[in-house]
Amino acid sequence: MSIPVNARVRAVPNFLACLLAARAFMEEQDTASAPSRFKKLQAEVVKARALLSFAPASGRPARFLDAKSGWGQFQSEQARQLARALGMPELRELVLARHVVLYAHSKQDVVLLSMRHERQLAYRLQ
Repeated sequence: MSIPVNARVRAVPNFLACLLAARAFMEEQDTASAPSRFKKLQAEVVKARALLSFAPASGRPARFLDAKSGWGQFQSEQARQLARALGMPELRELVLARHVVLYAHSKQDVVLLSMRHERQLAYRLQ
């Protein structure tokens, strides 16, 4: 049995902007159900943070890193540069119920970079 890592998990401002964009989209779709749907998303993010602090490599390898299209390659390079600037060697994705979280990690640190709905093709990276 291995000992829990207890990595530090933090988010960049872009991740928080993605959360706010998700809430705005939910409100556009249906004002009545938006608060409960957003509360569910927030709970999923809290669980994700707990999981990643215990096991930073829990997510799958970021699939878009092997993109063939020009736009996909541009996004891939943007994400890699962001991870390098943070000193994080690995990029991974963690699938929530309806969203996918992009994060960079080392053995002791996790940085939440972006989030997209499962139907969105690309991450917002800034």
